[in-house]
Parts: sequence; structure tokens; C-alpha cells
Amino acid sequence: MWQLSVQGPEPRQRWKQRLENRRSYSVGREQQCDLPVIWEPQLSRKHFSLKVERETVTLSVSEGAQNPIFHQGEKIQPGIHVAPDKFVVGKTAFYLNKISPTSNSPDAPFQELTFSNQELQKVEFADADRRLEALARLPEVINESASKEESASKLISVILAGIRHSEAAAVVALDSNRQMDIHAWERRNETEGVFKPSARLLKDAIDGKRSVLHVWEKSNEAGQQYTMAAEFDWAFCVPIQVSEREPWGIYVAGRLDTPFLEGGHLRQNIQSDVRFAQLVGEVISSSQRMNRMEGQLSVLRRFLSPPILRALEDTGHNHELNIDLLKPRECDVTVLFCDLRGFSHRAEESADDLTGLLDRVNAALEVMSSEILDHGGVTGDFLGDAVLGFWGWPFSSEDAPLKACRAALSIRHEFTRIQQEDGHPLQDFQVGIGIAHGRAVAGQIGTSGRMAVTVFGPVVNLASRLEGMTKKLRVPIVMDEATTEIARERLSEGEGRVRKLARVLPYGLENILNVSELVPPAGEDSELSDEQIQVYENGVKQFMDGDWEEAYRLLHSMPSSDQAQDFLLAIITQNNRRAPPNWRGVIELSNK
Repeated sequence: MWQLSVQGPEPRQRWKQRLENRRSYSVGREQQCDLPVIWEPQLSRKHFSLKVERETVTLSVSEGAQNPIFHQGEKIQPGIHVAPDKFVVGKTAFYLNKISPTSNSPDAPFQELTFSNQELQKVEFADADRRLEALARLPEVINESASKEESASKLISVILAGIRHSEAAAVVALDSNRQMDIHAWERRNETEGVFKPSARLLKDAIDGKRSVLHVWEKSNEAGQQYTMAAEFDWAFCVPIQVSEREPWGIYVAGRLDTPFLEGGHLRQNIQSDVRFAQLVGEVISSSQRMNRMEGQLSVLRRFLSPPILRALEDTGHNHELNIDLLKPRECDVTVLFCDLRGFSHRAEESADDLTGLLDRVNAALEVMSSEILDHGGVTGDFLGDAVLGFWGWPFSSEDAPLKACRAALSIRHEFTRIQQEDGHPLQDFQVGIGIAHGRAVAGQIGTSGRMAVTVFGPVVNLASRLEGMTKKLRVPIVMDEATTEIARERLSEGEGRVRKLARVLPYGLENILNVSELVPPAGEDSELSDEQIQVYENGVKQFMDGDWEEAYRLLHSMPSSDQAQDFLLAIITQNNRRAPPNWRGVIELSNK
């Protein structure tokens, strides 16, 4: 990996950029360049380019470059050259450094110290004013950094400002192959060359999950071959957890003017420095986890109700959501399928204003999904103009069918209320709802960047088929037998009522279904009394038993506003009020 460092005549005129392998970079004064250096007047708009290969970087001087590039006082001629490690244009210096982390730290450091969290908690800070001033920069690191590299670079500035003993610092990480990745590095004196952190020290710190310090014994023997110790007397690495996939380390190195003594003041200073770096790491790690959790929550809020979200937070740890709860598993669920009626017809009518129609559909979907979430459900897929909701996952619940029924009644109530408001954009919208209870697989699907929650299994298809039956049966909400039984036993009359509709064999299915309607309480949303519902169910029983004359009389006595009777009365009338031969009480539906 290569890095280009640029230093202008002013302290603020400096930046560093990691250069990706097999890529070319244009350098010049204009902003459109890959690497603009806007402060240098001697640079042309596009002065030169750098082409990066794994082992070399080539420099190509542009034909339009007006001023020369110098290397060691000599002009670089036009053409393509192996880029020198340092060259100058005007008053701006360019440094090329190949960053290849050392495979290990010195084989025999004079001393290796490790610091437990409990030990560092007891360390008193030296140079407290300086460190507080450095810590004041942390909000800039947390709030304003646009990329991992930029965040790491700003983090290094905080470390160097707060640790006066340090000569160099880096933010390093271990990738999935346990290779060191240097996100950013900086030396107080850039002319001293590239800073090469020790991969061994990083691995020791991350594997041990504690801060590690290496100290090298100072030696004055001329001609001795040094490795890390020749440049620095000490280095420490503090692990920080910003991502489960890529553990980071704050790596700091420096020199000592006197030998490192076990009980001396310098040891105390180093401990204080380690504690400062750890404190900075804790703040960054915590903010990263919080940001990651908030990002996850922002996605999950579209699917999960507040109680489920709270459970994910409460059962997690270290500001991490307990995502394991969202893993797909087989469970008993109650599925609600809610569809807007007549959407295709409206799309044809609104061909000149499809955007307006889409806005209205989105508003209708919001009504449906809000009621599902408000009643503790999970919203799955949005299927065009339909919403899928379900209960019983991620936590099993005996009340799942009841919650689904309450949500369905609330959706019906909201659309009934809207239909009574003149001029409301959703006034002409109606919904059909199917509810089914059974076994399914529910859970999170997709990638980390595009996550969704869904449920699949026969019960989902059944809920969709029941919703489709609402059009034939002329009622807003149709339930399967499993949901009906629970609703009859446990749903209070003040919440809702049940009315049996028919026994049907859906098109393409082999199993006969007993289907029922979920009816609101008597009053605002329903004109039917309990007695009328009983009369209707008696009529359905006579219909299934084959006494169609009596069935006709009972069903025909219902109020004309109750359209449910129309379906059965039409069948009875078409057959002259006589059941067909071999009648078994089942209506075979000819289509979906």
C-alpha cells in the first residue's frame, strides 16, 4: 500500500491520501483532479499523474505543465518515470511512502507490559489540561468524519495532541485474513520517513483484548543492527471494538530520554498515556456502536413494533441489539393480509396523475402498517398495494390471533372513518383483510445493507386467499377456522364479534375451509345486532344442511345494507331454492 503526503508552506496546507493499487491519480490545482492541491500557484490545472502498481508508482508529467518538478534539486524531464520518494513543485513537497507493516515486532523487547482495564481505571492522568484540550476534539471525530480513513486521521490528531511523549501514531486494524490494515498514520516530524507499526504488537493487543506496551533497551553500540528499537524506545497498542468484523487498534510509539525503569516516573507517564488512548478508544467505540445500533433500529422500525424493538435493546449488550432474536425459525404465527380494493381500476383512471395516485396508496399503506405495529405485530413485505403483517414472532404469543383481530378491526375502523370525511384523499379507498393462523417460518432475510423481515409458509398463502374471498363474500374481513375459534372464545363483545359465512373449497386447493367474518361491535361500524348475527348463522347452517328454502327466508330477513347475504342468496336463487343432488354443504369456488 502506498501513501502520498503533501506539505505546503503553511501548516494548514497539508494532507495525506492512501493510493489504491492499479489506479491512476491526476494531481493539479483544479478541483476536478483526483488529488487537488489548490494552494500551490506553480501547479498547472492538471500537472502530473501517478499510476500505482503493487511495487512501484510511476509519475507522468502532463504536456500542459508550465512549471518544473524537482527531485534533489534536479528537474524531472517530461515523460514517464519511476516516482521518487520526494519531489517538489513550487513551495509544495510531495512524499511517497510505501506502507508495509512489519511482520512482527522485535523478537526480544526489553520489556513487555500488559494493562488490564481494572489497572488502568486506577491510573491518575498526568498533564490533565493538555489531555482535556485534546478530548475536546472528539466530537469532531464522531460527528463530522465522512469515511473510515478520515475518522482515523482525525483520531490520530487527538492522540498526538494528548500524548506529549509520542512521536508517531496510527490507527490500525486486522482484516479477515489477520493481516494488518493501516487506516491512517502520522509522525510529528514527517521528514523522518514512513511509520511502520508492528503487526505482532497489534495482534497481541487484539487477541488478548487488553493494552500491550513494548519497550526496547537503549543501546549505544556503533553499527548495531536495529529493527523497531533503532527508531523508537517504546510502542503500545490499545484495542478498540468498532466492528465485529474488523477490530481496530490505537498504536502509539515514541522515544525516551532515559532508560525505562520499572518503578520510575516514566512508567507512570506511559501508563497515563495508555489510559488516555484507552479513554479515547472507549468513546469512539461507544459512539460507533450507538451509531450502528441506531442505523439498525432505523431499518427495523419499519417492520417491528416498539415492544419488540425494546426487547432487542434490553436483551443485547454493550449498545448492541440482540439480532439473534431475528434469526429465521419455525413458529406458530397469525398472518394478516390487507389489500386495497380496486387499485388496478384507479390506476387506469389516474393515468395522467400516477404520482398523485402513488402518494395516496402510500398514505393508505401507512394506515395499515401503523395499525399492525400499534397492535404489536410485525410488518413484512409490501406487495404493491397490499401489506403483510404477522404475530407470534420473534416471541411466541397465545394472544397472536387476538392481536391480529384487533389490528384488522382498527384498520377497518380507520377506513370507515375516512370514508365519512368529505374531500379526504383516501375517501374512495376500501380494503379487504384475510387472517389465518398456523405454522410458518419467520425471520430476517437479506444482507446487512438491505435487510427485511418476512414470513413464509402455507398459512401466508391462506391469508392471501382469504383476503381474495372478501370480494366474493362481500365482507371486509375473512378468517380461517383456527383464528375463528380463538376469537369466539377470547375476543370480548366490546372488541369484536364472529359470524360464520360458509364452507368453501378454494380454487386450486384440496382442503375445505370453514370461513367466518370478523364483525365490529354493534354500533358505529356495524348495524348488525347480536340477534341478527345469530339469525344469519342459522341461515348458513340451513344452507349447508340443504334446506335452502329456510335458508333463503332467514338470510333474506337481514338488513339490505348487509351485503354478506348476497353471495348465498344468489346461489340459492340460481338453483330455485333447492340444493343440488349430492349436496355436501360445500361451495366450490371457480377462481381465486
